[in-house]
Amino acid sequence: MLTHEDLARLQAQSLKMQSWIRQQTFSPEMEKTLRRFSSWEVAELIFKVNQSTLRGRLAADPSLPQGHVEADGRQRWYSLEEINELRRRIKINRKSLMPPRPEGKRALRVAISNFKGGAGKSTVALHFAHAAALDGYRVLCVDFDPQATLSHSMGLSDVTEDYTVWGIMARDLVRETERMNASARGAETGAALPERHLPDAITGMGLQDLRINDFIKPTSWPTIDLVPSCANAAFVEFASAQYRHLNPEWSFFAAVSRYLDQVSSDDYDMIIFDCPPAIGYQSMNAVFAADMLYIPSGPGYWEYDSTTSFIGQLSEALEDLSAFNGVVPAGTFTLPKAFLDVRFLLTRYESGNDLHRAMRDAFMKVFEGRMADHPIEMTRAVEQSGRFLSSIYEIDYRDMTRETWRRARASFDQAYEEFKGYAAEAWDQMEDKT
Repeated sequence: MLTHEDLARLQAQSLKMQSWIRQQTFSPEMEKTLRRFSSWEVAELIFKVNQSTLRGRLAADPSLPQGHVEADGRQRWYSLEEINELRRRIKINRKSLMPPRPEGKRALRVAISNFKGGAGKSTVALHFAHAAALDGYRVLCVDFDPQATLSHSMGLSDVTEDYTVWGIMARDLVRETERMNASARGAETGAALPERHLPDAITGMGLQDLRINDFIKPTSWPTIDLVPSCANAAFVEFASAQYRHLNPEWSFFAAVSRYLDQVSSDDYDMIIFDCPPAIGYQSMNAVFAADMLYIPSGPGYWEYDSTTSFIGQLSEALEDLSAFNGVVPAGTFTLPKAFLDVRFLLTRYESGNDLHRAMRDAFMKVFEGRMADHPIEMTRAVEQSGRFLSSIYEIDYRDMTRETWRRARASFDQAYEEFKGYAAEAWDQMEDKT
């Protein structure tokens, strides 16, 4: 006979091995570090200028970062900090190398969501975050998925549940309950409203005293921060159901949105959510906090079927929650929930596969005007990046044939550039920050 105690013991054993395996994929110091980028990459792939143009600017101004020259002396290598300094100080044809960022707008929030497992949500979130960072944006990622693939890929493996989305939601419950009780006590007219009482098991954790930045962790990328997840945060769905029972008026779906409203609007340009493969308390928090919804899907029939079910169930969930209140208490958005944009993206696509081409045509026909034109192709380099918990941008092209690396990078580059275009249009629709 096996009980929950036996399952907990098996998980504890597995977590120890899991942590060791993940650490082996990083540096000898068992800490993930970001590689340097060659002058060829900086010029042609990041700044999109001729190498000779970049060399000329560096020679003309010795105060610019000159990079690190390896022993063979043939190539200079730059850290991301050096790349960003070059971006700030250099203009090409009198044009800035800084990425477009509309003035007077807060960070754009994008949810990568689909309840189909294996659709590529974490892969897309990881690569879009890294591509945006190389593009000069400051990025905050929020890992809503208890599988924590994004967190582990970002190098964070030792995380406690207090500092995950669950901690944010529990903190919000206590604070919102206190706010409601204060409003009831402060009412000057009408019948006195009953106070809502939370058990010591919740208030005694002290989560309500955590600061905004306590949940945000740095990564190996200097311009990417992360609100991480962990395996122990999987119980958030059960806990949230209990929390709603304790305070039925608590707008649980707005907890993360309220949290992000308190993050300084000048700290980040983009906020990217990696959502769990389910419609639940965490995924609905991501959806309600998002300005833009990106839905990845594999190119098979079952993926198409699952994606169809996902948007149907999501529509029903949003309709049900829209009856919660006309305006979310202590929130900045109104109901019903509206997105600035919704897009579908094919992943694991093989252009030589007849079924994949047929399914892409079906996706394009059904979701006309909402499908991304550039799918994420399945290549050997993409498979390898997944095995080593890294994006194609983190892999050194010298570790494989350059053509294999370039093909994989080109696929993500094209998908990101299209995403950036949609993001710019969504940003333009966003109201100015107050």
